[in-house]
Amino acid sequence: MSNLDTMPGIDARRLWSTLEASSEIGATPGGGLRRLALSEEDRAMRDLFAFWARESGYEVGIDRLGNMFVQRPGTDPKAPPVLMGSHLDTQAKGGRYDGILGVLAGLEVLRSLDDHGIATVRGIEVVNWSNEEGARFQPPMLCSLVFAGGASVEWALDREDKSGVRFGSALEAIGYAGEEPVGGRELDSYFELHIEQGPVLDETGDDVGIVTSAYVMAGMRIQILGQTSHVGPTPMHHRKNALVGAAYVAVEVNEMGWRYAPEDGKSSVARIDVSPNLPGLLSDEAQLYIDFRHPDPDRLDAMTADVEAAVTESARRSRTEISIAERWGFGGLRFDPGLASLLTRQATALSIRFREMASQAGHDAYHMNNICPTVMIFSPCKDGITHNEAEDVDWDRTTPAVELLFRAVLERAGRADG
Repeated sequence: MSNLDTMPGIDARRLWSTLEASSEIGATPGGGLRRLALSEEDRAMRDLFAFWARESGYEVGIDRLGNMFVQRPGTDPKAPPVLMGSHLDTQAKGGRYDGILGVLAGLEVLRSLDDHGIATVRGIEVVNWSNEEGARFQPPMLCSLVFAGGASVEWALDREDKSGVRFGSALEAIGYAGEEPVGGRELDSYFELHIEQGPVLDETGDDVGIVTSAYVMAGMRIQILGQTSHVGPTPMHHRKNALVGAAYVAVEVNEMGWRYAPEDGKSSVARIDVSPNLPGLLSDEAQLYIDFRHPDPDRLDAMTADVEAAVTESARRSRTEISIAERWGFGGLRFDPGLASLLTRQATALSIRFREMASQAGHDAYHMNNICPTVMIFSPCKDGITHNEAEDVDWDRTTPAVELLFRAVLERAGRADG
């Protein structure tokens, strides 16, 4: 028998019921979710989350970017609070647990503290970050970036989706344009529980990953400008086809990933937009969104140089103008060693099988690491499948991570009774 069976903790059935309710909002025929940021489905999930929080007696604060903060006060109102959470938005064909587990597990921690009559010195808050996925508005983790001081509120509000809808307009349309300032307040620490989004825990049988570091990532929006012309009479040497220029870059980026694969480097071409994109006509404009990652920041610099060279060569071959219109990046960091030690100690006390890990996906915790002590907890996902309608978890192997979150946040916040 593990210590999880003998120590007071979370109500696993209640948490599972909230996850099941979430899985009905934006449900897809393939068993997953489509809950894009600031969509009607996102609004419905936010409403339900806020209802659960207020029903349990917690205040819900909403800032100018729609970030939601569920607040359980501590006995010392001057002490900076402990924050935990993740996101409730999903990919276009997303799973039922990516991000969602972290938010609803946070709510369960608050409810369980109430169940056990435990008061804390520090307040504890649960955050739902707006637009973590970046499936609708680029870049991903947009609003935690602003919260941590990495960009302005106005810049975020002016971001546009593929249809030209402003982030700010979409936020107002769903009724979540709050009045509270974005960031600028002191936090004690930040904990983020998340499914691993990889196969390691599932394959090793470990129930928890204590995340100590993160791969470094670079993203780019590449712009290709050509010239419209007829597909019939236009001679080959006169053609300036933006689609072809984009294709050359895409192939080079993919090949780069294979070159760096032995070092665990990766590259992706995730999206292409082409205009006019019609039969009988060569397109004069294209945009390509790419992503590449590596565990070593110096090697990521080498990958960046490779992309820049590919842009130059692809422009020459396609007779188009190709430029890197926008760049972003994150990762290449180490999480707080003190919080990692806290998790290690609590996991050991609970007899949880765990391992230290590096995160390869992007998370809001990356930005929070810039402003307060931060750490992540991973739980297994079946076969490592994620950003996919088939994303799934084994509940018996998920509960230990949530129990660990409960114990770690309680220790950090401090029991008011000593």
